[in-house]
Amino acid sequence: MMDRRVPAEILDMLPLAHASWRPVLKAGLEALAEAHPTYLDGLVKDDYLPTNGRLFAAFAQPLESVRYVLVGEGPYPRQESATGFCFMDGAVQSLWSDTGLSKQVNRATSLRNFMKMLLVASGELKKGNTSGEAVAQVAAKVRAAPSSYTQTLAELQDNLTRHGFLLLNAALVFRPHVPPLKEAKAWQPFLQTVLDALADRAEKQGEQAPTLVLWGKIAEQLKALPSNERFPKAVAEHPYNLSFIDNPAMQVLFGPMSLLHKA
Repeated sequence: MMDRRVPAEILDMLPLAHASWRPVLKAGLEALAEAHPTYLDGLVKDDYLPTNGRLFAAFAQPLESVRYVLVGEGPYPRQESATGFCFMDGAVQSLWSDTGLSKQVNRATSLRNFMKMLLVASGELKKGNTSGEAVAQVAAKVRAAPSSYTQTLAELQDNLTRHGFLLLNAALVFRPHVPPLKEAKAWQPFLQTVLDALADRAEKQGEQAPTLVLWGKIAEQLKALPSNERFPKAVAEHPYNLSFIDNPAMQVLFGPMSLLHKA
């Protein structure tokens, strides 16, 4: 029944996900189709991001490897930037420049503030002093060869994956004519299925469920899902807010991970 209800164009994207995720994602798509019968048919007839079949790219690592579920709002609204992973801007290569953070990082406001938060958490920057001049001083040290620091976004993403992050968005797609909150609500049955799979696996193994890291009001809508109580949570404002840089809960969470150092 599922193959008849979920458009083939959507199912054809599942191979990008790890094999352990594919039955879960199919079940999630079926739940979405049942709750919103016209949504997926309308989606495949529309233009949306991410492109190139990357709808389920975030599920590349095995289900059993997930220790954190980092949830943002939706894909970046630029084709080159939307990768299928939350906050990982595909237009960014180098993280640094001779004047501080790279031009591409500074353009991706959420990523820029995430980087600054990591620098504060690691002690490279002082709280309340994250100006361009302060970051430039750090960049000079970070880029000096030989360097043990993370140099590229790909390395940063690898570090997040190594720590077990599922980099997910509350809405898996972006369409300029659809309000982000409406888009995210449509995906809630799918995300409910994903979260249940993670919680069920942890329960079966006698482990704590992964931590939900919810960034922004749209991501916080997941707290209304039935599976919400099965997860520990770390909640913060969306990183496009400057206040995110000094968020103590995020500094405590990410500080020990040393994401800005090469593995």
